[in-house]
Amino acid sequence: MMTRMTGTLTRVLDDEARLEIGAFEYQILLPEAVRRQLQLHAGREVTFHITEYLEGNPSGNRFVPRRIGFLTELELEFFELFCTVEKIGAKKALKAMARPVREIADAINRQDAKWLSTLPGIGAATAEQIVTTLKRKVTPFLMAATPPTAVPATDSDPAPVTEKKSSGRRKPPPEPISVSDLPDGSLVEDVYQALMGLGHPPQEARTRIDGLLSSGKKFTSLNEALTLIYANRG
Repeated sequence: MMTRMTGTLTRVLDDEARLEIGAFEYQILLPEAVRRQLQLHAGREVTFHITEYLEGNPSGNRFVPRRIGFLTELELEFFELFCTVEKIGAKKALKAMARPVREIADAINRQDAKWLSTLPGIGAATAEQIVTTLKRKVTPFLMAATPPTAVPATDSDPAPVTEKKSSGRRKPPPEPISVSDLPDGSLVEDVYQALMGLGHPPQEARTRIDGLLSSGKKFTSLNEALTLIYANRG
């Protein structure tokens, strides 16, 4: 069974990423919380922690292997724990993990079934079942790390020191993306949470963020992002 994949992130789509390794490009399914962190990092090297499952109709004769990717082992462990809840399989768990692991674990720890029922595909009865099944098992996930927000450079900041390029020398390849290397993803997450706090449903918040990113307009703070989003509504 495959447990980890490292390659070049070529595309980030609605619910998946494409990872190039050598001559092959692989489809990696992503939960929404991970997708938001990665959507600005096409062309970078990424390491995914992987789990696999077979998708198909039990009464049929065709099964398709699927890979689901996470940026940390802790996220993967939480996903696998989430799948132990009755009637929650891999597809449902993948859809439900639209918020960071720490937030979901915190809601379970608080036994907040109402909050859990706001996750995509999770109804009131399923939320109660999640609390019953996992309330004593989420402690390790309550302190799950979140990507730090980068401090944008200003005109008064000193210019970065760069070495002169020597003839015949090639630039070193970029470092692989890790959770601590996702400042833009963290800002996008902040924007998503802010839109949710302003009353936008998850799908609408995601659509607004995607529209902002596809517009090509730059933003370095939450306020700048919200100003651009609401300036373009209509």
